[in-house]
Amino acid sequence: MTSSTPHIPILRKGAPYRSVDVLTLCHHATGEPVATISQANGGLVARDMDSMNAAALNRFSVADLLAACRRAADLFMTADLPLGDGRQSFDDYVVQLSATTGLPHVLCRSNARKIHTVLTSMAGVLAGLSRGLDLSVLDQGHGRQHDIQLCFVRTTEVLGAVLPSNSPGVHSLWLPALPLKTPVALKPGREEPWTPYRLIQSFIAGGLPREAFGFYPGDHAAASELLRRCGRSLLFGDSSTTSPWRSDPRVELHGPGYSKVLLGNDQADRWRQHLDIIVDSILANGGRSCVNASAVWTPRHGLDLARALAERLAAVQPRPADDPQAQIAAFANPAMAERISDAIDAALAAGGAEDLTAAIRGSGRMVRGPRCAWLLPTVIWCPDRDHPLARREYLFPFAAVTECPAAEMADAIGPTLAVTALTADPQFVGDLMASPDVDRLNVGPLPTWQVSWDQPHEGNLLEHLYRRRSFRAEPVP
Repeated sequence: MTSSTPHIPILRKGAPYRSVDVLTLCHHATGEPVATISQANGGLVARDMDSMNAAALNRFSVADLLAACRRAADLFMTADLPLGDGRQSFDDYVVQLSATTGLPHVLCRSNARKIHTVLTSMAGVLAGLSRGLDLSVLDQGHGRQHDIQLCFVRTTEVLGAVLPSNSPGVHSLWLPALPLKTPVALKPGREEPWTPYRLIQSFIAGGLPREAFGFYPGDHAAASELLRRCGRSLLFGDSSTTSPWRSDPRVELHGPGYSKVLLGNDQADRWRQHLDIIVDSILANGGRSCVNASAVWTPRHGLDLARALAERLAAVQPRPADDPQAQIAAFANPAMAERISDAIDAALAAGGAEDLTAAIRGSGRMVRGPRCAWLLPTVIWCPDRDHPLARREYLFPFAAVTECPAAEMADAIGPTLAVTALTADPQFVGDLMASPDVDRLNVGPLPTWQVSWDQPHEGNLLEHLYRRRSFRAEPVP
């Protein structure tokens, strides 16, 4: 870095713009300034969205854009890239990202590798999204496959994305828009401007035009304006953030996952051999992802399973951000951690559930630092599957264990982003396959977070950005 406190500008069609409204981002543990960042207001976003269009990427073929993704992948991981008036190395990026989000360095690096994998494997990602379509049809506007004439038309000139701060890996989800010839306008999370900004600079350095990128740090008004002005957009957030947009088909929602591990009748008595998979599903990435398990359902032995998980997870403690053994992230805002912990305690006080990890640790789940806080992994035993804590998700390693007959699980679990089904029972698998509540299904010893990037995550970005048009062409005599 050329400056200890760089300034992160707005990017208007890729051009840096310094606003008079500036926010200071501080270190989660020390309170020292890490960067200043320009803030966009709703009016600026509205003006820019009226002029951004797909022309910036139309001159490239899909093959060209896939090659640009591969170049950007390597630049993201290795290059010194622009950051305001200075430069940022990959190591700088890791330190700065950790400083403002509280995510340990080791998790910052693992998320970066995930992004690198998506970029280098983008051809496979698009093959999954398109079900093997020859995407040169997007270059020509129409084509033929399996002797069927095809034609696709855009649904938007630009993809807007209102992004979160919880985990850098989530930025993998908007990346396919670029090889699908769609410019992006990004509103980053307050504490996490680093990853989307560095990705934009990686693409520009890799040969894509600046005009294909907008970067708009700002408040809720800026986010709302972006969602209103873009023909298609992605919105990440909790239920209170996403619910106002639930009826708007232009906005693809990425909210809580309520992901689960389910044990079938054939595996319930063998629960001990599955502990590693279940712990990994809960704890990986500091429990910050929507694909982390927040519930474990089993037909029997629920209390024994819950106690064993609590023993394993109660051993996890806060460590310094640069400790390679760190497994949980700090909350840069201690008040948020306190609200979460208080909500759990209030639900426990109402009865019907028990925090087993607290009893093992002999202490509460919240650990305070001078300026930040940690929430320690928490396992709740819920004898009643309808207890409120059996159906909650929080931004740390939290899971409720409950019992339910396997024959009833598919109908009882409710909306679930990712399911790991530990079973070899074809009837149980069939029930889950038929369930409209399950978005992702892993059958066998696969953690809930294990994602096949050649399959849609939530929704299908190709179908979000394009619609198929009825088309027929015959030669004119």
